[in-house]
Amino acid sequence: MARTEYYDDPDAPEPNSLVVGVSAVVVDDQDRILLQRRTDNGLWALPGGGMDLTESVPQAAVREVREETGYDVEVTGLVGLYTDARHIIAYSDGEVRRQFNVCLTARLVGGTLAVSDESTDVRWVDREEIKTLPMHDTQRLRIDHFLRGMSAPYIG
Repeated sequence: MARTEYYDDPDAPEPNSLVVGVSAVVVDDQDRILLQRRTDNGLWALPGGGMDLTESVPQAAVREVREETGYDVEVTGLVGLYTDARHIIAYSDGEVRRQFNVCLTARLVGGTLAVSDESTDVRWVDREEIKTLPMHDTQRLRIDHFLRGMSAPYIG
């Protein structure tokens, strides 16, 4: 299924759903960040996705990281809450989503690197290389907030 992201675009379609999403910044012992290249838009992103009705935000993050990267993680903190109504995601099946994203931090506790059907590549990326990767601005914002080491979570 194809995915198109819009930001502050007057030509974006009207949303027909609101989804609670989670993402996780996972850092390895070499200070690299775990990223995946998405199959639906070809862009690099933090692992993450929609929360199921039967799980908490931390449970959703742990599940999404495992499904998308093969790694097991433990949630350690909160980067921020991302609720900007100007960010619209349209899917080829007709869903047009406004997404509320909770971005967490997590540490690696096990598993083995694996590419899922949602990604074409999964790897650890150093901070300098992140700047060069094709990535949606909303993903870059979350990573930037993490890298800044803000004393309080971002709320916006």
